[in-house]
Amino acid sequence: VTLCKEFFFCGQEPFVADEYIERLAWRTPGGGSRGGEAFDPKRLLEEFVNHIQELQVMDERIQRKVEKLEQQCQKEAKEFAKKVQELQKSNQVAFQHFQELDEHISYVATKVCHLGDQLEGVNTPRQRAVEAQKLMKYFNEFLDGELKSDVFTNSEKIKEAADIIQKLHLIAQELPFDSLMGFCCYPLSSPGKYHDLECQLIQEFTSAQRRGEISRMREVAAVLLHFKGYSHCVDVYIKQCQEGAFLRNDVFEDAAILCQRVNKQVGEIFSNPETVLAKLIQNIFEVKLQSYVKDQLEEHRKSDAEQYLKNLYDLYTRTANLSSKLMEFNLGTDKQTFLSKLIKAIFISYLENYIEVEIGYLKSRSAMILQRYYDSKNHQKRSIGTGGIQDLKERLRQRTNLPLGPSIDTHGETFLSQEVVVNLLQETKQAFERCHRLSDPSDLPKNAFRIFSMLVEFLCTEHIDYALETGLAGIPSSDSKNANLYFLDVVHQANTIFHLFDKQFNDHLMPLISSSPKLSECLQKKKDIIEQMEVKLDMGIDTLNCMIGQMKHILAAEQKKTDFKPEDENNVLIQYTNACVKVCGYVRKQVEKIRNSMDGKNVDTVLMELGVRFHRLIYEHLQQYSYSCMGGMLAICDVAEYRKCAKDFKIALVLQLFDTLHALCNLLVVAPDNLKQVCSGEQLANLDKNILHSFVQLRVDYRSARLARHFS
Repeated sequence: VTLCKEFFFCGQEPFVADEYIERLAWRTPGGGSRGGEAFDPKRLLEEFVNHIQELQVMDERIQRKVEKLEQQCQKEAKEFAKKVQELQKSNQVAFQHFQELDEHISYVATKVCHLGDQLEGVNTPRQRAVEAQKLMKYFNEFLDGELKSDVFTNSEKIKEAADIIQKLHLIAQELPFDSLMGFCCYPLSSPGKYHDLECQLIQEFTSAQRRGEISRMREVAAVLLHFKGYSHCVDVYIKQCQEGAFLRNDVFEDAAILCQRVNKQVGEIFSNPETVLAKLIQNIFEVKLQSYVKDQLEEHRKSDAEQYLKNLYDLYTRTANLSSKLMEFNLGTDKQTFLSKLIKAIFISYLENYIEVEIGYLKSRSAMILQRYYDSKNHQKRSIGTGGIQDLKERLRQRTNLPLGPSIDTHGETFLSQEVVVNLLQETKQAFERCHRLSDPSDLPKNAFRIFSMLVEFLCTEHIDYALETGLAGIPSSDSKNANLYFLDVVHQANTIFHLFDKQFNDHLMPLISSSPKLSECLQKKKDIIEQMEVKLDMGIDTLNCMIGQMKHILAAEQKKTDFKPEDENNVLIQYTNACVKVCGYVRKQVEKIRNSMDGKNVDTVLMELGVRFHRLIYEHLQQYSYSCMGGMLAICDVAEYRKCAKDFKIALVLQLFDTLHALCNLLVVAPDNLKQVCSGEQLANLDKNILHSFVQLRVDYRSARLARHFS
């Protein structure tokens, strides 16, 4: 059995039957080939049989042991269940005892409360009687005029003395003076004794504040809370807080620092710190700030509007910033309204007529800026046309004389100044900022519109519009020689200036009027300005006549009849004529100038008009000459160069016109036999036959019978 246990329980791994048999056979002599022994099946069988018997014996023993343990477990389970039942019974008994004890405690507590109420009912009258007795004792001392009690003679008991005086004073005030008791109590009801003690307490509070004794200040303030002079105590505290607080030049920063310091301290002294702090702030605004603001503004109010407005804006902004800092403190329920009223009280006399001062200053300042500019140019402004947009359109339609009468020489001056514009816009920007800050919210859109109207009057009308009118008057006639087209410079500068004007409109005016009916008025006013300027720019289209006139002068001066009918047909060395070179150079400069002067669709519109007129000029110019074969080739080269110049316009119609003109010039050199074929080509097929015939007639060989026969 021992050997069986050894085999059965060896190792910590789970039991495996095959391994168990192997180990048993390995341990049995003759059970294997170990040590060279021969295999002995009988002995192995015998060993197996014996081992099986041992296993059976071991199984029986284990089974008996398991049964014994099961019986023992059942017995212990029954004992445990019995013990649990006994504990449950004991717990129930204890719970019942606890309930009884709780009821008893409640009963006793009720009795104690009742007894306490009875004792309080007895003790309260007794305490009142004792207090009344003490007051009567002190009352007698006041009647005798000799204060002997320690509470009146000991300065350290001023709190107790104040309480007694306060009570006696209230009692004395309730008694009628015509009664005997009231007459006897008159010394207590009169201000003398009461106010003497009150003044003594305030003096004690003042001394404690100077010594920096917060606890003593709190104690005295608590006593004075029941006296009429409590507000005087607060006034003394506020007054002493400000001593030495405003020594620097920046009164606003000093005020913020003072309020920050008092805010930390006032809660430790007074029972109502928010009221005391609010009273301090009110005192600062009504005394210090109001006096400072008045000194700063009254100095320049009538003598220097610019400095007055700057100071008003700066002072109001700094006051509002101080108010924002004070919003962090506890000043009661509606501190926003409280601070707003304080600010309004300081500035109301200045804000009532602010916009009138603003408009008056802006008007005089803008007029001065413009006049100073014109004076620097030694220019005396002329009156300009006052007609509206419809009048301008009518003048444009009829192409009447320009409003300034005959053409004037501006000597290349555009009468537009970037510096003037920047100064006007800067002044208006500052006016918008002041308007935003100083105007009442209900008046803000209206005031902003008035400032905008000033900008329109002086920038758009008095400066830009005047420059356009002057530029229109300065446009030379189409037959002028060496005409300088300064109107395009005016257009260029006016366009740049208006972009700056539009930017200020969007950046500074729109936020002030975006949610008001004034928005539509401002947009309409701006639209009218734009339309009026565009009409005048359209009137400046007469500049194109001058350009065409200049081209005519160049062609007349440079183009020779022999250019297209050279004496020696075999000795032509040039690729295109000198007139063509100069005209193309002039046109390219004007195209570049137009692109620099205008933007948007205006560029294409003006270039299309110029391109069409340029084409008509070249077309009519070519009709004036007769062309030999080599002259026709030179004309084709000239037109090809004109066509290259036309590409700079970047207008499809203009390029198409010059393509057609180039095709027409081919009729000047094509062989007579091919004339009909060329005329029926893609570019010439849709042209009127008279136009084709007019070009063919320009050939020197047109009258030959052969050419006339072929063309007919």
